[in-house]
Amino acid sequence: MPDTPVTSAPAEDYSFSRRGRSRAALLATGGWLAAVLVLWLVLDAALWLVILLALPVLPALTDLIRNPLSGMKISDGHIEWFTGKLTGKADLAEIALVRFDTRWDFSVRATLILENGKRIRLPQEATPPHEETDAEFQKRGIRTERHHFTAF
Repeated sequence: MPDTPVTSAPAEDYSFSRRGRSRAALLATGGWLAAVLVLWLVLDAALWLVILLALPVLPALTDLIRNPLSGMKISDGHIEWFTGKLTGKADLAEIALVRFDTRWDFSVRATLILENGKRIRLPQEATPPHEETDAEFQKRGIRTERHHFTAF
C-alpha cells in the first residue's frame, strides 16, 4: 500500500477587533486626570505645570469619546488591519518573518518583514495579544521571532 501524502487543512480565518473605549483606558485616563487635579488643587502646583501634565491625556480622551474600532483579519491568502482611518493589507506569501518586540513598557509590537526586506509595523491598537497572533502566523507556516526589551 503506497504512502499517501498527508495534507493539512488550511487554517480557518482569524478575526480580532477591539474598541477604543475600554476599562483599562478609562481607569488610566481617570487616574492621570485625578493626579493632575490633586497637584493643582491640593498641592497648589503652577497652572502651566498642570496644563503641561494634562496634555498627554488628550489622545486618550479623544479615544474614549470617539470609541474607534480597530482590528485585524488573517485569512488563507492575506492579512488586513484597520484602525480609525488607517487600513493596510499584505499577502501572506510576501511575508518572510513576523517579529514581536517587547518594549520597556511591556507592550508588544508586531512587525511584518517582507521577502523584499520592507518592514511594516502593525498598529498596536489593531494587533491582538501576541500569543494569539504568533499562533495564527505559525498555523500558516510563517516564521515568527520574539525579541524582548528592544529600545527601538
